[in-house]
Amino acid sequence: MSSPGPAVVVGGGSGIGAAVVARLRSYGDQVVVWDLAGGDLDCDIADPDQIEAATNETLELVGVPDRLTVTAGIGHSKPLSEAGPDEWDRVLRVNARGPWLCMRAFAPAMSAEGGGSIVVTSSVSGRLADKNMGLYCASKAALDMLVRVAALEWGPSVRVNAVAPGVTDTPMLGGARREGSWLSGVALRTALGRLGSADDIAEAMIAVHGMSWMTGQVVECDGGLALHSPIEPIGFPRKADGQG
Repeated sequence: MSSPGPAVVVGGGSGIGAAVVARLRSYGDQVVVWDLAGGDLDCDIADPDQIEAATNETLELVGVPDRLTVTAGIGHSKPLSEAGPDEWDRVLRVNARGPWLCMRAFAPAMSAEGGGSIVVTSSVSGRLADKNMGLYCASKAALDMLVRVAALEWGPSVRVNAVAPGVTDTPMLGGARREGSWLSGVALRTALGRLGSADDIAEAMIAVHGMSWMTGQVVECDGGLALHSPIEPIGFPRKADGQG
């Protein structure tokens, strides 16, 4: 499953990124972690200068990676009519521009070294409309298209894909009660009957890295959450026994 070259995980200090790092290191892989805190290198992907500095330091430390995983991102919840321009800039800067800059930082060197794989973290929200998460949805939709264009531009030597989680039990959920009505309802609407875990998504990301005939794809990994019909009446969740 693993390859001999080093790997970089952006946002690997917590959540999905930390789960990716743990799996890669369990295989004996060399991993460099970028994060705002708790990584091998400090990097805020909202800052192009920090990305450039982390890229240069990574190349000095381990050389050119053959796998880049980008999990850094932020959530946002507010109706479009209430969100402000600064919020738009922040969400798109972190969730779309940041991953693009990270991908661009390594793709030419990967290509020159014979190739590599890039996997970024999208979301089912890039495809599904949510009236309370318009900016977040827009940022992930933009990232999905970046993945497709990058796959065309950097192929055949560099493969570029995304994994799109549904609601996943990570620090991004903040203080939301796992047993509260919202998250309990999400679990009931999920075909596999629970919230996703960071390790569920990490498993998918590492699998996608290993799929040599896949590029330009957004692979949904949501336990079947997005299969739930949006036209069912609000407050009519799928029954726990699966008989909706």
